[in-house]
Amino acid sequence: MRSFVVLLAACLAAAVAVAQPRPQPPEMAARQYLLVDLASQQVLAESGADQRAEPASLTKLMTAYLVFNALRDRKLALEQPLPVSTRAWNERKGGASVMFIEPKMRPTVNELLHGLVVQSGNDAAVALAEGVAGSVEAFVAAMNAQAQAWGLKNTQFRNVTGLTEAGHYSSARDIAFVAAKIIAEHPTLFPLYSVKSYTFNGIKQDNRNRLLGRDATVDGMKTGRTDAAGWCLVATAQRDTPAGKRRLLSVVLGAASDEARAGESHKLLNWGYAAWDAVRLFEPNQALAMVPVWKGAQREARLGVAGGLVVTVPKGEGAKLQSTLTRTDPLVAPLAAGQAVGTVRVVSAGGGAPLASVPLVALQEVPLAGWFGRAWDALRLWMR
Repeated sequence: MRSFVVLLAACLAAAVAVAQPRPQPPEMAARQYLLVDLASQQVLAESGADQRAEPASLTKLMTAYLVFNALRDRKLALEQPLPVSTRAWNERKGGASVMFIEPKMRPTVNELLHGLVVQSGNDAAVALAEGVAGSVEAFVAAMNAQAQAWGLKNTQFRNVTGLTEAGHYSSARDIAFVAAKIIAEHPTLFPLYSVKSYTFNGIKQDNRNRLLGRDATVDGMKTGRTDAAGWCLVATAQRDTPAGKRRLLSVVLGAASDEARAGESHKLLNWGYAAWDAVRLFEPNQALAMVPVWKGAQREARLGVAGGLVVTVPKGEGAKLQSTLTRTDPLVAPLAAGQAVGTVRVVSAGGGAPLASVPLVALQEVPLAGWFGRAWDALRLWMR
């Protein structure tokens, strides 16, 4: 098996270009933080992102994710009414965040989701958990099973609300992962996180995410606060850039106040847009190479990156990227559309760690040729 490398001229930098140092994030008044560019899946800044911490109501991101899955799988319907148990009603004790549901009520799933997402209602979280899994305990088990399936090693749940409990913890990186899953997998339900206020049972409550009222590009996601966790905020913004719409996601844990978590999150998001550029190198299904295929019904295959490729680089460094395409040779049919046949690697022209390394795939199916074509190519391969 041999390999070859093709330099993609469109992405080559000047020959002697030198990589600029990585931009330094602003000073952050928070215990842990993380900033991710979701277009490129690159972490732009972090501090203590893998340290276990109390997630407070950021827990409800996973609660919501599983409810969204239940809606997707038609185990629930938005207009379906759910009972309110005594357990859910009792969540109002101790001054916790609630949407003020009562056992005599039968709120719909849609109402409960607004209570969960906008009002951060612990009572809504319990009612939804019971509606999906039959009990809070079964739902918590499902939360932990999902975290394990994703490989989140710094997350463990003991409840659906985020109240302080021994053995209930997460990390900034794991929280960002859950938030990104909601954005990617549930685009029709994600807009719930941009709702600025919600009224239920005659009681209007504002979304606690202050950035929704300060920056029109911020469209979610979730606040959290307990005495142990401090003031926490997951925030996401989407802005128009020359490379297209670009979404950043920030996680700030352990700020000193409501105002501080909003201010620090906004500072981090603004820095991400100001200090970094997103560069779209390849469009989805763009052919990067046409290569011969042995024993195939077609003589050549179109190769590329199925979903396109965006990388994030320090401001002004977009013209200094070097991309290489590596594939195995010979390429032998049959090939399935989307089958990985190599790697596309992107580095700065000045060297250093790869900015991206993604599969090079066949963009179209190449079935086997007839018996004569297969026999002829087999002979040619043998003669090589």
